[in-house]
Amino acid sequence: MTAVDRRRSQDQVVAGPALTFTDPVGPAGATHLVLGHSLGTSAALWAAAVPLLARSFRVMCWDLPGHGHSPAARQAFTIGDLSDGIVARLEARGVSSFLYAGVSIGGTVGLDLALRHADRIVAAAIVSSGARVDSPAAWAERAASVRASGTGSLVAGSLRRWFAPSTCALHADRADRLLRALRDTDDESYARACEALADYDVTARLAQVAPPVLALWGQYDQLVPERWSAQIARGVRRGAVRCVPDAAHACPLEQPETVADQLTTFFGSVCQPRPGTDRSPAGRGDDM
Repeated sequence: MTAVDRRRSQDQVVAGPALTFTDPVGPAGATHLVLGHSLGTSAALWAAAVPLLARSFRVMCWDLPGHGHSPAARQAFTIGDLSDGIVARLEARGVSSFLYAGVSIGGTVGLDLALRHADRIVAAAIVSSGARVDSPAAWAERAASVRASGTGSLVAGSLRRWFAPSTCALHADRADRLLRALRDTDDESYARACEALADYDVTARLAQVAPPVLALWGQYDQLVPERWSAQIARGVRRGAVRCVPDAAHACPLEQPETVADQLTTFFGSVCQPRPGTDRSPAGRGDDM
């Protein structure tokens, strides 16, 4: 049995959507940091940032159903089902509180965690995401398109929307890796994730979010522009917003050093370092 098989076996014993977690990396005594990826990608989105974050935190990534190493979705699920599943799987691993950072749909899960599991979340970073992400009709159309034509039909458009010009020019291998993850994503699981996003809107509940929240947006992100991140930062009780320069929708893959610096600074400001960890901050932004 491989390491991935062992993780999958451990994570599937909990009820709810099938989610697979990577093995934790980082100092054993450090605060746990859980990372979520965007729709159609996988934990590979965070691959270059994880070693940098693991200097200060105990880092784990999770994969959406039918993405990366997670089994395909067997039934419909909601954003709340995903956040409940994360809490349950971490509880099974003995993790009762944690930091969280998620991109796009992973960010919607982060807001839901901060709303419904505030006792578990020390702080959350919501990356390239919003209190509502596009319209229900747009997500229904996307789900129908993928069921008809598969995730491979999305590759050309995603190449244009996910990455800043400098990413394709200087880091074509990174872009190719993420586009392969899109092709490999289970079609039905992708469609069901679209339907979960169609039902997601916490705009009216942002003021109820108690944990500190950092909203990050990519300078060239046309899918989730600055105003969506600014809305989150203004709406929650303790919010900040920062830009990731020279990035679009896939910030952690495009600018891993900058994103790791911003997260380390933010999370370091809201939780105390533990012995044996390095919390040297770098990078600043504007609080809102």
